[in-house]
Amino acid sequence: MISVVLGGLAIAGVSWWVLWILLGAKAQAPDQVELTRIALSVAAGVGGAVALVVAYRRQRDTERGRFAELFGAAAKQLGDADVAVRIAGVYAMAGVADEFGAPGRRQQCIDVLCGYLRLPYDPAAGANHLVSRTETSENEGAKLEVRYQLRQNEREVRRSILDVIVAHVRPSAGVSWSDRNFDFADAVLEDSDFRYAVFAGERTYFARAEFIGDRATTFEYTRFTGQYVSFRSCVFRGETTLFRNTEFAPTELARSEWRAMDLRFDGAVFESRVGFEGAVFRGPRVSFDGVSFRGERTSFADTKFLTERTEFDAAVFDGEAVRFDGAEFDGAQISFANAQLHAARIVFDGARFGTRTRWRRSPTQGTDFSGAEFHGAVSFDNVVFEGRETDFSGGDFFGEITFRRTRFAAVETHFERPKAWVGVRVDWDIDPNYKPAQIKPDIWPPVPAGPPAQPAA
Repeated sequence: MISVVLGGLAIAGVSWWVLWILLGAKAQAPDQVELTRIALSVAAGVGGAVALVVAYRRQRDTERGRFAELFGAAAKQLGDADVAVRIAGVYAMAGVADEFGAPGRRQQCIDVLCGYLRLPYDPAAGANHLVSRTETSENEGAKLEVRYQLRQNEREVRRSILDVIVAHVRPSAGVSWSDRNFDFADAVLEDSDFRYAVFAGERTYFARAEFIGDRATTFEYTRFTGQYVSFRSCVFRGETTLFRNTEFAPTELARSEWRAMDLRFDGAVFESRVGFEGAVFRGPRVSFDGVSFRGERTSFADTKFLTERTEFDAAVFDGEAVRFDGAEFDGAQISFANAQLHAARIVFDGARFGTRTRWRRSPTQGTDFSGAEFHGAVSFDNVVFEGRETDFSGGDFFGEITFRRTRFAAVETHFERPKAWVGVRVDWDIDPNYKPAQIKPDIWPPVPAGPPAQPAA
């Protein structure tokens, strides 16, 4: 206190002296009472500013201490052996995130909750009520006893974490976490319900996550508007996976950031039925390279691929039925190169590939089905191919493949050097003279590059 008073007096004295010089002390004697009053006012202002700085720092230190205390207590609860305490810890950590809105502190709480979901987890023991398990074995006549500590009812804790996160990323959330990053990489997620969620943070990662459960895994009406979204190498098990009316679209990003966006499903495995009906993809690129669709049914009906690049390279389509009917592929590059279309029935009817030249936009450079395998019944009826090039060269056509009323409007369309040409039907089969001139080869039908391949068993 004494130092503050002395400091104030020092400031007042310095201010008085400076004003004396500035107001012309040598020319005439200034009003010393007025100088004193002004100097004291300056000192008071400086003192007030210093007091504000001190109060701010004190408040900041208090908040830091309170955050550390609450965060530590919630983290301790999450590590408790009792399931009720762990569930309480979930909500306590969420409360800390809600109370401390600074991006770094809120992100720290979210990272802890996501990190819990990434811990090793055995779904078969998710509802286990035991606290320990003992295993006994013999080795050269000696008994060896190993005791394992178990977490009771771990499924309920993990379900609580998902419920809390989803509740905070829906538009109805009282305190929104949508602008934060979420890392679910390598997590095991049961009965995941992300309907109506909004992930607007820079990064949303589900890479290598495993989706399981008795109920549908659903992302219906979910919006991903961040810069990096990854479902790489995910495994979708269970009965059904739904991405109906999901929107993958960047918002309010600079052009340089927009081009740096990344949306990937590369290497994902869909063992369940999957539906992307009505989904919308925007941005520079969406990649389904190497994805395996093994479920009974896969549907991209009426899906809009409005990205600059859409890639299904080396994707595998198995199961009973695959639908792309009514889908719209509107971008510079569209690729199904080396894809394996092996499902019993695959329908592209009414789909549209490519765009013509538009104002301030270049046309589609190419639609690439080169090297793709068409086995089974594949229908391209009433499909429109536009842009500069459509490439089916090197394809393996063995089944019932139809191009009825298909509009080949690209500058060039290539069917040269097929590996096999069995069961293909086009509108000019009866009279090859009706074949459009831009379709190659000129001599129809194309001659296979080798003996007909046998369809996969």
